[in-house]
Amino acid sequence: MTSDTDLDLIFKNAAGKKITLNIEEPKSGLTKAEIDAAMQVVVENNVFATSGGDIVEAVGGRLRTTTLDPIAE
Repeated sequence: MTSDTDLDLIFKNAAGKKITLNIEEPKSGLTKAEIDAAMQVVVENNVFATSGGDIVEAVGGRLRTTTLDPIAE
C-alpha cells in the first residue's frame, strides 16, 4: 500500500469560475501562511491564463492524500 499527497490551489478567474492548480509531491510541513503567500503571488503576477480570463482571486488550498492498495502486481 502506498499513498500520494498533492496540494490543490483553488482560484477564481475573471468569469467567476473556480480553477484548481494541482501540485504533486509538495514539501512536507507546509503552513497555511506559506500556501496563502504562494497563491497571492500567482494572483498578483497573473501567472496562468484560463479560458475564463485572468485569475483574480485566491479561494483556498487543500492537501489531498490518496491511498493506493494494489490488488495484483
